[in-house]
Amino acid sequence: MLYGGFTESRREKINFTHNEISVKGMRAVEIFSRTKKLDSFPPQIVLELLHFGNKFCCEEMKSACDSHLSSLVCNLDDALILIEYGLEEMAYLLVASCLQVFLRELPRSLYNSDVMKLLCGPDARERLNKVGHASFTLYYFLSQVAMEEDMKSNTTVMLLERLGECAEEGWQKQLALHQLGCVMLERKEFKDAQHWFEAATEAGHSYSLVGIARSKYKRGHKYVAYKQTSSLIGDHKPLGWMYQERSLYCNGKEKMMDLNSATELDPTLSYPYKYRAVVLVEENKIGAAISEINKIIGFKVSPDCLELRAWFSILLEDYEGALKDIRALLTLDPNYMMYHGKVHGEYMVELLRKHVQQWSQADCWMQLYDRWSSVDDIGSLAVVHQMLANDPGRSLLRFRQSLLLLRLNCQKAAMRSLRLARNHSSSEHERLVYEGWILYDTGHREEALAKAEESISIQRSFEAFFLKAYALADTILDSESSSYVIQLLEEALRCPSDGLRKGQALNNLGSVYVDCDKLDLAADCYVNALNIRHTRAHQGLARVYHLKNQRKAAYDEMTKLIEKARNNASAYEKRSEYCERDMARSDLSMATQLDPLRTYPYRYRAAVLMDDHKEAEAIAELTKAITFKPDLQLLHLRAAFYDSMGNSLSTIRDCEAALCLDPNHADTLELHKKAQDRVNDSLQTK
Repeated sequence: MLYGGFTESRREKINFTHNEISVKGMRAVEIFSRTKKLDSFPPQIVLELLHFGNKFCCEEMKSACDSHLSSLVCNLDDALILIEYGLEEMAYLLVASCLQVFLRELPRSLYNSDVMKLLCGPDARERLNKVGHASFTLYYFLSQVAMEEDMKSNTTVMLLERLGECAEEGWQKQLALHQLGCVMLERKEFKDAQHWFEAATEAGHSYSLVGIARSKYKRGHKYVAYKQTSSLIGDHKPLGWMYQERSLYCNGKEKMMDLNSATELDPTLSYPYKYRAVVLVEENKIGAAISEINKIIGFKVSPDCLELRAWFSILLEDYEGALKDIRALLTLDPNYMMYHGKVHGEYMVELLRKHVQQWSQADCWMQLYDRWSSVDDIGSLAVVHQMLANDPGRSLLRFRQSLLLLRLNCQKAAMRSLRLARNHSSSEHERLVYEGWILYDTGHREEALAKAEESISIQRSFEAFFLKAYALADTILDSESSSYVIQLLEEALRCPSDGLRKGQALNNLGSVYVDCDKLDLAADCYVNALNIRHTRAHQGLARVYHLKNQRKAAYDEMTKLIEKARNNASAYEKRSEYCERDMARSDLSMATQLDPLRTYPYRYRAAVLMDDHKEAEAIAELTKAITFKPDLQLLHLRAAFYDSMGNSLSTIRDCEAALCLDPNHADTLELHKKAQDRVNDSLQTK
């Protein structure tokens, strides 16, 4: 009766088929109009109501159905069915819920043809756009995941094409075109790559000039590529990656000079280290080659660098060292293919195992204890990998693996290990702990605490108490909260665990005692941790000595850590706080040499230069680090320096960059306002 010329009202029987709603559906319409509730209806009836509400502009009904159906989307199958209804009826919430499921199931959902048809089909963008979900952000996220999974895949190309279609602002268009060029380059479709890079350059993306040069080089135009890259270096402020790129198009001394310049400007680029190491091997200087590759592995662990060092070790017949590196790289990437993608890493493990001493599981625990104590994270990873080969379902080992990977800043691999720990949990209370760590590491602190408490309610365990204490301590603690954290750590220490974890708990307990100004109790904790070979406790004990005005003892304690730890850049940095300026400079120079990514040394040196009224040099010191690591503290400090020099525009620029990293950073917000006010006052005066 609501559709057409109301001719149905003259009939004894009314046919609802033209309205595409069943009799049950019409009854539901009547019930909803009275109760405004949908809980009693099955999903199919609610879908009919959604269609009815959309067709006859019943906004209240449509909105209620949209909300109700969105709450029913639980898995990928549900999402694939319901999203079609949502798109047809323009149900915003329902489509959003289905997209959320697709995102939660990444990267697996990218391999589902139905999902990709919905996202990348001929009319996909238009359909999603009608519901308000065809955003640049959505396709950017999807394309990034696709590139990480398989940069050469057709899925990646299709998502990037949709990304370009969704681009509204200039920078978005530039990014989409540039990334398409990168993908085509990876697919060895060099002509298409050049086309996309040229399009990106025309749109204003200067970085794509390098893509054009690389594409031309791949098409056989080496000299043209060299000239184009040289022009880029001449027209812009030189950066490390520019010299690295140009090195690809020259040979001999010129190539080496470019690579040295690249490292000087950006010590985080790995290719120059690898090339220099290979050159040294060709000169039969294998020890020097290993030293060269160690420079990058010391602060930036990657499978390709570990593989290279493994081959060098094989040349020296150091099969144990080679096996260690291959086990470590397989921890980072279990599917890693060595020898230009021809040999699986596991095959190399089997070959090398025949040439090294075989360890029992008990031997492995002893080796792990030794390596953990000497802060040899790569060696520890290798031992854990071997232990997992013998006992693949051991969740405890997966958890230890995740801790080591976090120490090496390999977050993605760490999360994979943590999820495997959860999946292989042998008990409910253990699973809850690992779920708690997953939540904590993804920023869900309160939920992590709830998991820890639930685990404790089932069974008191070291890891559950430790997780709860760790999550609670990750805030500014008052005296009452600190006492509670201390109590939790003491409970953890009463539970069974091994020395590796108990050493960490004692170290954390000492840190809380220091914050509470209970220095003697803190010292006891650190000494007890050292007694069970928790080497990092030297740093805590040094802090206690420093707070007791025993600076020499603090310095000596940090020296012990430097002598024991395999990875000791942070120890040099910390020791610099306990010595005179010249010695501090020396320690900080060593810290930068070992790990250029540590920002404190740059900030310290810049502050000293400012104190000496060498403003330009101070700015240059900070700029050196910001070039390859745009860190919040570095940007804020440089902004403050510019402000003190009266350079308001540069102050505003650095503040805005810093606020991109942390929009709520109070000091930067205040500095930005101050500089902006000064600029505004200046304009008004003019």
